[in-house]
Amino acid sequence: MFLALAGATIVIGLATRRFRSSLPAAVGLYAGDVLWATMVYLLAAAIWPRASIRGLAVGAAVFALVVEVGQLYHAPWIDAVRATRLGGLVLGFGFLWSDVACYAVGIALALLIDRVVARPRVGAIGGIA
Repeated sequence: MFLALAGATIVIGLATRRFRSSLPAAVGLYAGDVLWATMVYLLAAAIWPRASIRGLAVGAAVFALVVEVGQLYHAPWIDAVRATRLGGLVLGFGFLWSDVACYAVGIALALLIDRVVARPRVGAIGGIA
């Protein structure tokens, strides 16, 4: 379930990059970063399915922050990795506080997806407790 959700998130994220000019400015600018953090959480949930939601959120946030702070480091070898399409998508290019805010929103979105879609509580109205 989590791998499928992560895959869908990747497709939507790439679509927001591809069709950025057709989207409202704020969506085109920030959706990729929000969805990147959502994907990080969902992939972590796929790897560690018994992990608590809180643990997954903290782990995704720490990972996202490490990647973002890592963008302050500019050695030739890491900049060469970032110059590739995949490297740029995964590692980003430069530190931005707005990215940190987007990661918080993306992880919150992932928490909602986890609670409502992937692991709803049994016996609750509509599957939500």
